[in-house]
This record gives sequence, structure tokens and C-alpha cells, in this order.
Amino acid sequence: MHEASDSLRLELAAAAARLIADSGLDYVAARKKALRQVLGDRQAPKGAIPDNDEIDAALREHLDLFDADHAQRVARRRQTAAALMQRLKAFHPYLTGAVWKGIVTEHAPIHLQLFHDNPKDVEIELLNEGVDFEVSTVPHFRSGAEVEAIGFYLDDAPVLLSLYGHDDLRGALRGGPAGAERGDRKALLDRLAQA
Repeated sequence: MHEASDSLRLELAAAAARLIADSGLDYVAARKKALRQVLGDRQAPKGAIPDNDEIDAALREHLDLFDADHAQRVARRRQTAAALMQRLKAFHPYLTGAVWKGIVTEHAPIHLQLFHDNPKDVEIELLNEGVDFEVSTVPHFRSGAEVEAIGFYLDDAPVLLSLYGHDDLRGALRGGPAGAERGDRKALLDRLAQA
């Protein structure tokens, strides 16, 4: 029974990874759609639903196999992120998400988390630079409460800035099972140098 559950987890992770890579779905939507595709109306057995780390591993494998431009896309988005982080250094930017992890689909944004107490300062800075942006919200990385987010394109790369108070930076750098979930510009430059 345990082997069947592990096999199903891998199948569901691979299906979710394909949906993320090919359709640009987020992890929650991809997981739900993968469950429907693989199981239909049947209930998922206990322990069969893959977590985000398992989907990340399947996505990395999928991109390595089927996306010849993946490594170059990661490098380009990381270089763009480093330049943007330099421009926004007054707002204490940290890179997170797909570009930080190195699993960048075409749809994946450069996701910077800014730790500054006045979100309007960020908007004013972008307006002064002539950036055309949209404001929305995303869940807080810790509490799940909504925080302001700003989306725009920089060259051909989608960018998402999520705005946090400066105090939110405390504890944000602790690593999880897959390592640090975000990094400052120096940490990003270290990753670029290792590539």
C-alpha cells in the first residue's frame, strides 16, 4: 500500500508540474487540477497529495527534459532581478519564488519581497521611474493575511513586488526543508556566480 501511495504522489507531482510549466497555473490550482486529471471523481488516498517541494522537484525535472531554454531563462531572470534589487535597495528587497529556486517557467515572475514600512513610497518610486504597474494583493508568507502587491513587466519578464513592513523581515530568513526561501542581492549574486 505504501509503494502505491508513493507512486501516486509522484504521478500527481508530475501532473501538477506539467500544468505549472505549460499553463502557468499556481501550485494550488495545479494540484487540484492534477487530482481531477489523475483520480477523476475518486478521493485521494491519505498521504498521496504531493507537497510544494515534491512539485518543485517534478517541475525542475520537467523543465530540464522539455525546456531547452530553461537554464538561460533562469540566468536572464536572475540578472534582471539583481539589477532591479539594486534599483530598489532602499526598500530592502529579497528575491523569492521560482527565480530564487531556479525553476523558471515562461510565466514565472521575478518575485521580490520588499521590507519597508510605507508601501506608498514604493509606488511613488515606480511612478517617478515611469513604470506602468497594477496593484493587487497576495497572501503574507507567514500569516496568510493579504499584503499589497505590485505587478509590471520589465523588458519581457513579469515582476511581482510584494510589500511587507520592515518588522516582517525578522525570522523571514530562516531556512525550511528545501533551504532558504528568499535571499538578498548578495545571496542572489552568489547563486549567479555558482551557475
